[in-house]
This record gives sequence, C-alpha cells and structure tokens, in this order.
Amino acid sequence: MEEFRRSYSRLCQESGAEPQEAVLQQLHQLPRGRLDLATQSLTVDTCRALGTLLQTEALLRELVLSDCMLSEEGGQAPAPGNNLQAAGAEALGKLLRQNKSIQSLTLEWNHLGAWEDAFATFCGGLSANGTLQQLDLRNNQISHKGAEELALALKGNASLQQLDLRWNNIGLLGGRALVNCLPSNRTLWRLDLAGNNVPGDVLRAVEQAMDHNQDRHATFRESQARTHVLSKEVQHLREEKSKQFLDLMETIDKQREEMARGSRASAARVGQLQEALNERQSIINALKAKLQMTEAALALSEQKAQDLRELLAAAEQEQLSQSQKQAKERRLEQQEAAERESKLLRDLSAANEKNLSLRNQVDELERKVKSQQEQLFLTRQELTNTSAELKIRAVQAEERLDMEKRRSRQSLEDAENLRLKEVERMTRHLEESERAMQERVQRLEATRLSLEEELSRVKAAALSQRSQAEEELIKARSQAHREEQQHLAHLEDKLRLLTLARDEAQGTCLQQQQKVVEAQARAGQLSLQVDGLQRRLEELQQELSSKDQEKVAEVNRVRVELQEQNGRLQAELTAQEALREKVAALERQLKVLARDHREALRDRESENASLREKLRLREVEIARVRDEEAQRASLLQSAVLAYVQGAPPRALSPQK
Repeated sequence: MEEFRRSYSRLCQESGAEPQEAVLQQLHQLPRGRLDLATQSLTVDTCRALGTLLQTEALLRELVLSDCMLSEEGGQAPAPGNNLQAAGAEALGKLLRQNKSIQSLTLEWNHLGAWEDAFATFCGGLSANGTLQQLDLRNNQISHKGAEELALALKGNASLQQLDLRWNNIGLLGGRALVNCLPSNRTLWRLDLAGNNVPGDVLRAVEQAMDHNQDRHATFRESQARTHVLSKEVQHLREEKSKQFLDLMETIDKQREEMARGSRASAARVGQLQEALNERQSIINALKAKLQMTEAALALSEQKAQDLRELLAAAEQEQLSQSQKQAKERRLEQQEAAERESKLLRDLSAANEKNLSLRNQVDELERKVKSQQEQLFLTRQELTNTSAELKIRAVQAEERLDMEKRRSRQSLEDAENLRLKEVERMTRHLEESERAMQERVQRLEATRLSLEEELSRVKAAALSQRSQAEEELIKARSQAHREEQQHLAHLEDKLRLLTLARDEAQGTCLQQQQKVVEAQARAGQLSLQVDGLQRRLEELQQELSSKDQEKVAEVNRVRVELQEQNGRLQAELTAQEALREKVAALERQLKVLARDHREALRDRESENASLREKLRLREVEIARVRDEEAQRASLLQSAVLAYVQGAPPRALSPQK
C-alpha cells in the first residue's frame, strides 16, 4: 500500500494539485487490502487520481466510500460517494465492470437510486462483475424500479454473496421482483430488506430462498471438502507407491552390488587359482630346466633320475586329481544353485498369487465400504429433506388455522356490532316517532272532540306500521342468525380438517423420527463393521508386509534376480495404472453425485414454485370471500336503510 500512496501523490502532482492530507493519512494507516475513505470530503483531483489507480490495483479487496460528499464531477473519476449524481452512478458501474480485485464495496448514505437510467448502468456493471462478494446499499433511495434492475443484475451475477438493501423504498413490487430472481441466483445467501415497506410474505419468501442458498452453499463446501480429502488420499497412495518403487529400486541396486561383489570375489578366487597354477607351472619349468641342465651330470645316476621321473608323474597325477575335484565341486554348486533358484521361483509365484488374492479381497472390501457410506449419506439426506418439508407443512397448517380463527372471530364480531347498531338505530327511530306522535296529540288535544275518529284511524295506522316493522326486524334478525350459523359451521369444518391434517403431520413426524433412530442404529452397526474391516485390512497389510520382507530376504540370496525384479516392476506399474483408473472412477462418481444434487435442487425449486402458486390461489379465494362478505353487509345495510326511510324492503339476495 506504500506504493499505492506514492502513486496517488505522483498523480496529484502531475495534475497540478496538492494531495489531501486526510487521504494520505488514511493511506498511511491503511491495512493491507482495505481502503476506508468514509466521511472524507474528496476533491475532484483526488477522485480522478483514485479512479485511475483503482482500475489497475490488484491487491485491493475492500472499498468504503460512505458519506464522502462527492460532487458529480468527482464521482465520475473513482466510484460513487455520498450525494452522487447520475454520472457518478454510471462511473461506478464502469468501475465494477473493469475492476477484478474488489470483493467488498460499501456505499451507504448515497442517492444512487434517484436516477433510474444511471442506476441501471450501475446494475449492468454489477451483473458483469465476477469478484465482488459483499455490497452495502443502505439509504440509497432505491425504488421498485431500481429493485427490478437489481433483480436482473442478480440473475447474471455469479459471485455476490451478501447484499444489504435496508432503509430504501423498494416496496411490494420491488420485493416481488427480487423474490422472482432468487431461483436463478445460487450464490447469494444473505439479503437484508428491513425498512423497505415490504410485506411479510415477501420477506418470508426471501428468507426461505436465502436458507435454501445457504444449504446449497454448505453442501457445495462439503462436496469440496470431500473432493479435497479424496485427492489427499489419492496423493498419499501415489506417494506410498512411489516410495515403494524407490525402495524396490534401492533393493535392486543392493542386489546388483552384492552380485558385483560376488563376481569380483569369484574372479579373485579364479585369479588366485590361476596364480597357483602358474607358480606350479613355473616350478615344473624350472625343474625341467634343471633336469636338462643336470642331465649330463646325472647320467651316471639313472636310479636318481628314475626317482625324479616318478616324483614328476606323482605331481602331475595329483594336479590332475585336484583339477577333476574342483570341476566336480563346481558342477555340484551349479546344481544346488539351480535347485535353489527353482524353489525360490515357485515360492515367489505362490506369494504373487496370494498377494493378488489379498488385493482382490481388499478391493472388494473397499467397494463394500464405499457403497455402505453412499447409502448412509443418501439416507441422511432423504431424512433431512423429509423432516424439513414436514416442519414447513406443519408451520403452514398452524398459520392457516390461526388466520382462519382470527378471520372468523373478526367476522362474527363485525356482524354482532352491526346488528346491535341497527337495533339501536331502529329503537331511536321508534322513540322519536312516538315522541312526535305525542306532541301531535298534545297539539291537537283542543280539537280532540271533532277529530276523534281521525285520531283513532291514525293510531290504528301507526300500530299496524309498528307491527310490520317489528316483523321485518324479526325476519332480518333470523336471516342474519342463520347466515352466521352457516358460516360458523363452515369454519368449524375447516378447523376440524386442519386439525386432522396437523395430527397426520405429527404422526408422520413421529414415524420419521423412528426411522431416524433406526437409521442411526444401522449407521452405528455399519460403522462397527467398517472398523472391523479396517482392522482386518491392517492385519492383511501387516501379513503382506511380512511376506514381502521374507520374499526380499530370500531373493537377496539369489544371484539371477534382474529378470524377476523387472517383472515385479511391471506388476507395480500395472497396479499404479489400476489406481489411476480408480481415481478416474472416483472423479466420475463425484461428477455424477454433483449432477444428481443439481437435479434434486431443480426439483425442489419446482416444488417451491408450485407451493407459491397454491398460495396465490388461496389468497385469491380469501379475497373472493371478503368481497362476498362485503356485498352481504352492503345488502343488509341497504335493507335497514330502506326500512328506516319508510320504503318497502326489496327482495335482495346475496350473490354466491
């Protein structure tokens, strides 16, 4: 980062401006890989210099430009800061498109979402970026249009893992757009939408999608860890084989050295024998020369010469017998070496056959262990998926039951309040009409004698109207009571069905728990079996190593070993080829497992889509029921108003 600081100072001086002391201080105190310029008032020249450096800087991992008070001209150079205009957001999009090292970007308290076109350019740069993992966009005035652009960017982005959108103006439409884009994004596992006026169901859908991505991320890390462990095991096997090969080559070199020493000893022995023969030959030649030289002197002593001839014949016979004896000993040694060699070859072939049978047994045990491990993994995965699905269904059933209970109570309370209000209104109307009649009677009391017949007719008409109104009121009360009883019975049926569904789900959960216990017991048995097989494998390996040591000790005593060692080298090479084939088979199995996992994820996403469609249909049905209740209430209100106003009630029936 010291080089970054010097480059910043140099660019500012080339542009004819002085470097800012606050920025130099931040760069001096800068930890490796992180640039924090929050709450710094950056000038245009500083922004231009930083923008030039950030395009080529490969060591910077985190950039913080919160509350920087940048102008539009300054925002065009590096990246957006606080209160940026449209050009600043577009410049930030270009920076994200070009930079390949920044992994964390903090842009809180800016106004990036105020200009839709510029924010769309920023989202395009985010879609093309392949290194950014964390993005903070709090308090940026992002509307539902900006959220739709962000959703399009998330569909194309494959590196972003955390996105903070708190305290914006996303709303219902923006939340739905983000929810619709989440099935296409498999890397984002954290999305904060607090303070955006997003409904609770959308937040729950986002939370479910994030949980799904977290599970996928954990599964991916687990598969990577397994792949790493398998690669380590393969590397370890390769190292062991190479070590064995080197040991074998060392053994061959030692045997060659021993053979060379033996050949040198034989050559030395033959040389010694040849020297002895030469010495004897020289002695014989000396004797012959002496005999020739003294032949004239010994002519008189023939007996002495005869003795010398006998001695010479005896020496020659002894030499001949010694040479024959040595030849016989050599033949016996060759026969013994041939018999020992044939015996060692038979033992070596038997040991090779036994080694092959042991290797076949080891391969069979490894295949069994791998198949059992795969079955155990599949059983655990299926159990986890089933338990999660049952929990989700139980929670959904309980939520629906609570919603139906609250809705039924609310509807009953509303109907009862409406009925009480109508009764009070009609009672007040009757009281007011009675008071008016009494006042009229008092006013007309002076003319009571002349208008007595008319008064009696008016009283009879009032009584008939009152009785008719009471009959209408009784009919309305009975009809409302019947409708309430029907609705209550319908809600009780729904409640009973939901209770039965919850009981079934609980029974299924108990069954699944029993299956889990059985699977765990089976897994314990399998682990015990695997431990036993591993111990047996170690014993076999120890026996095999002891046999190999015995075989090496026997082979060291054989002089002709080169051809057999070449055969063993070829066998080891074939074994290494078999190991390579096993490694390739393991890699193919890993690819098949990854493909199956991706298919399972697609199936789960399709199930989620079907559940969302069912939820939408349920909401439509609830809205229809609410409309019917509102129509019924309006019809009842119109009937009561018609009665109060004195008009005859019309024959109205609620729409079904």
